[in-house]
Amino acid sequence: MVCGLGCLVSGALGSELRRTAIVKAVERAKPAVVNIKGEKTVAAANVQASRIEPGRRVNGMGTGVILDPRGYIITNYHVVDNVREIQVTMAGGQRFVARLIDRDPETDLAIIKIDAPSPLPVIDVGTSADLMAGEPVIAVGNAYGYEHTVTRGIVSALHRAVQVSDAQYYEDLIQTDASINPGNSGGPLLNIDGEMIGINVAVRAGAQGIGFAIPVDKAVAVAAELIAGCSARTSWHGITGSGDGKGKKGLVIEAVAKPGPGAEAGLQPGDLVTAVGDALVDRPLDFHRAMLDRKAGEQLKLSVRRSEEELTVSLTLANPQAVPKTPANPVWETLGLELRPIASEEFRQQYETRYRGGMTVAAVRPQSPAAAQGIRRGDVLVGIHQWETLSLDNVLWIIRDPGFVSLNPVKFFILRGSETLYGFLPITMKPAQQR
Repeated sequence: MVCGLGCLVSGALGSELRRTAIVKAVERAKPAVVNIKGEKTVAAANVQASRIEPGRRVNGMGTGVILDPRGYIITNYHVVDNVREIQVTMAGGQRFVARLIDRDPETDLAIIKIDAPSPLPVIDVGTSADLMAGEPVIAVGNAYGYEHTVTRGIVSALHRAVQVSDAQYYEDLIQTDASINPGNSGGPLLNIDGEMIGINVAVRAGAQGIGFAIPVDKAVAVAAELIAGCSARTSWHGITGSGDGKGKKGLVIEAVAKPGPGAEAGLQPGDLVTAVGDALVDRPLDFHRAMLDRKAGEQLKLSVRRSEEELTVSLTLANPQAVPKTPANPVWETLGLELRPIASEEFRQQYETRYRGGMTVAAVRPQSPAAAQGIRRGDVLVGIHQWETLSLDNVLWIIRDPGFVSLNPVKFFILRGSETLYGFLPITMKPAQQR
């Protein structure tokens, strides 16, 4: 059979039609997706009063996403928890052994790192703020050990709360019918543009076509905190900041330590950091990534927007040991929080809420009631029990009230980005703190 020009044209069109938006999205994201394997210890199922069997070792598997070209990867904490050796395989087949950098068990997220000889491809991060039920999504992961499996579906619903086990409860998840199987945990949920809009986290046992993902805005906020903790081991900048929650790009400075490098550079609460050197800051994660591997004494140029003015600020990093020690006070001892005021006008501009004001969490004491409940630096405390917390005097009045201990555990309310969250703080007060 002789094929003329018509066949050639038809074949060319056919090839182009095969490269659908889904194909292009996968091609864009796949190099930044890694497979994770490793042995882990699981508790024995048979536990008797007279004999406790030792944990057994099983082969675990999951997925991760590269957030930084130096090899920082986000995944689920349960994927790497108790793993003896975290084995990472790239899309091109290269294999590395990773180390755990930090983790947040409450949100089931962790940061691991591999040491590659050259910069690695990084995922394009989208936003979960504008997701629509019914829009197409794509999941990529290590499903049942089949590396870089691609599945597709739609956003089935938003803001789902899921109890996966007695130990793990998730809030505000994306529900999707894209097939998410064991091994997909920690992998990306993509939009049709190939941007990560979620971290795949769970499947509903026995269900068909029901999977869940952590919204990417929440995931990168946690990743920023974990990476900030990593960079704080080598240098100190004296700045506390977050996203503005309204889609504006940059890091909004919420507090500046005095004395500290940020204060010496002239930075002020309300400033918007848009770049560190040549690295653009679209979200807080970008700022904290720019601080990774920095040393005390390094001088950085920060691009800052203050009201309508564009500034260039020189910031000299300090030794972490220069961080001022938080003085003992009832709030720190009782709740485990260091709180800083927010100007009323700044609060109204930054938060759309019925609350009249609040206090920024500048630090959380390790192993404190606040730390146990997942309160993080950058959160805004807006209420305890039935009282507002507009100022430090409000908080001191609450914890010194004779009836405060009877509320144990006491309900608290915080703002985190655009979300209003609440929980319960278990309180144990020393006699001296009740005066």
